[in-house]
Amino acid sequence: MRFVERSDHLKLLEIWEASVRTTHDFLAEDDLQELKPLILEQYFDAVDLRCAKNGHGEIQGFCGVHDGNIEMLFIAPDARGKGVGAMLTANAIDEQGASKVDVNEQNVQALGFLPTYWLFGNRALTS
Repeated sequence: MRFVERSDHLKLLEIWEASVRTTHDFLAEDDLQELKPLILEQYFDAVDLRCAKNGHGEIQGFCGVHDGNIEMLFIAPDARGKGVGAMLTANAIDEQGASKVDVNEQNVQALGFLPTYWLFGNRALTS
């Protein structure tokens, strides 16, 4: 896991948007466009951000924690299913002190990932 630099924020925003378009089909385009500047200008600065990079140094996903709560966990679509989310979640618990997670109940894919992680990852999170 790597600490996120401010210079990484535009790449994180790209990953956020690609991930949201893949997993958040309940969000309207107007909502997504309204959220983008807030994510970039406010939300990234409000959390302790960490990222996972591949062997080429490319960011594959990121996690933001605030007050023991995982506030954001987004994985690049081409990195999904490769353990990036599990690594970021484990780091959030072990290194960032996360013990809770907020998941939009309309995000069925996240709701599927997290119970599997809780069960097989031997970690404790509450939602």
